[in-house]
Formats: sequence, structure tokens, C-alpha cells
Amino acid sequence: MNLGAWGLLAAAILLEVAATSLLKMSSGFEKPLLGGLSIALYSACFWVFAPALKVIPLGVAYAIWAGAGIAIVAVISAVAFGQKLDPAHYFFIAMIGVGAVGLRLSTPA
Repeated sequence: MNLGAWGLLAAAILLEVAATSLLKMSSGFEKPLLGGLSIALYSACFWVFAPALKVIPLGVAYAIWAGAGIAIVAVISAVAFGQKLDPAHYFFIAMIGVGAVGLRLSTPA
């Protein structure tokens, strides 16, 4: 098991979540500093995601990256941006989390 690759994947997820949050805060690039920072963080995200793909299978890595990012951003949206989520939303977000954890646990990389 290569914890380095999984650490890179975790870092890529956190960078993507931060970039997406800043993209929202940029108000459609009306705030260029936040928009530019978002682009920089997306670039950094891919920079650290790419080496993880040398070890973690692409389909698994991408599913975990996308799924975890979606779930975390949904929670941030509810807390920081006041997005209303109903119980079904929370249930399906939890299912994304279960899928991401299941993929991690079932991947020997």
C-alpha cells in the first residue's frame, strides 16, 4: 500500500474543494482576485493529482476525487453559502461518502 499516493489524492481533493469554494465566492469572476486564486488552486490540484495516478487506478482515483469533492462542497455550500439541503440530499451525499470509502478500502494500491 502506498500512503504517498493516497495522501496526494487527499491533497488534490482539498485543493479542488477550496478552488470550487473560491470560484463561488468570485461571483462569476466579478472578483478577479478570488477567481484567479481559484484557477491557481485548480492548477495545484491537478499538479498533485497526476502523480497519484501512477499508483492508484484512474477510475478509482477519479471516482474518489470527484465523489469526495462533491460531498464536501455540498456540505460547505450548506454551511457557508446557505444552500438548503433536505434529508434526501444528506442521504445521497452520505451515499457518495460510503462509495468513496468503499473504493478506498477495496483498492490495494
